[in-house]
Amino acid sequence: MKAQRQGKILEIVRERRIETQEELATALRIEGYDVTQATVSRDIKELSLIKIPGENHSSYYATPDESVLRRGDDRLRRLVRLSLSDINSSENLIIIKTPPGEAQGMASAIDHTHWQEIIGTVAGDDTILIVIKPKEATPSVVQRFLDLARG
Repeated sequence: MKAQRQGKILEIVRERRIETQEELATALRIEGYDVTQATVSRDIKELSLIKIPGENHSSYYATPDESVLRRGDDRLRRLVRLSLSDINSSENLIIIKTPPGEAQGMASAIDHTHWQEIIGTVAGDDTILIVIKPKEATPSVVQRFLDLARG
């Protein structure tokens, strides 16, 4: 029963954002598990779930392996929405323009998303150079940035 419940917890936190133990307990009850807050607390500890920052000063549970990916994607999404001024490409290079002083933060967020097509980034004050491999992937990477900018 415990293994099944903990498996369900992992499934729930991977599928949606759970911000509190009570919210997780409610989700488990809906799935047919009769749990207390104390049980949920122990399961969270045993599963090594962590809370990572979300939007609007919120935080939610994630598995340690997922947290790096989610945090990177969320940070990049937020930075692209706020700071992407222009994007252009040629062959295997993408140039992103940002307001002054914001390029290095966005380049760091790009690096931490670990997109397979991105070899690396170089950032100045308001410009990011992104190197793509293979060059055929450049249009799809540009489109991913545009999708992030739209929300």
